[in-house]
Amino acid sequence: MTAHRILSWTPAAVVFDCDGTLMDTERHWVDARDAVLHGYGYAPAPGFSEQARGLHYTACGRLMADSVGRPELADELTTSLLERFRELVAAHPTTMPGAPELVRSAAQFAPLAVASNCPLEVVESCLDVAGLRRFFDHVVVPDTTTRPKPHPDVYLTAARLCGVEPDRALAVEDSQCGIEAAAAAGLRVIGVGPRPSGPQNAKADWWVESLDEPAVQGWAGARIPAQGSRPGSAGHGTR
Repeated sequence: MTAHRILSWTPAAVVFDCDGTLMDTERHWVDARDAVLHGYGYAPAPGFSEQARGLHYTACGRLMADSVGRPELADELTTSLLERFRELVAAHPTTMPGAPELVRSAAQFAPLAVASNCPLEVVESCLDVAGLRRFFDHVVVPDTTTRPKPHPDVYLTAARLCGVEPDRALAVEDSQCGIEAAAAAGLRVIGVGPRPSGPQNAKADWWVESLDEPAVQGWAGARIPAQGSRPGSAGHGTR
């Protein structure tokens, strides 16, 4: 068991995933994928939802097209997917249980960043609506030089922007795709949600069902300095 690597340690930076970790948006991706496929006359294949979880939306669009045997529709499906997702997020923005509290506590002892596969404007909008944007020093998303998860690039960039080596930073992730990215970058990882079985289990140092668990909140609260917040906290930088 490697949970002690988190519980006995104070990270020099904390990097959060957004979808499904900070914001309850994974259900919006599922609904958006289903709606788009149904609009084209298709139904998701068994197991598709798990395959698509955490993927960059362009990779998801390609997967959707391939799964129905219509690879030529990849660009159309990708565009429709992102449009539908944005509509759903705007209509129902919701934070994950315990996420705001953990962010507020962590911001008092370490610089914070978000590393997401979503477009920057979507992440920024979600964080703004949730009242969390001001706590994050950096938001990192894929671009022409930064590959999406499961590549380690967004986590490597987030650690660098926070001014720490990756092994001194903590990642908080809910998807296997994201956990693989963070682990490959060298960060210690809290995995959030149902604990997977098999070799996937070993990628995260500590698995928790939810960020509102007392053990998680207590761990973060115990690291808050006695005299207020860390110097220079609550920046507003972006990638």
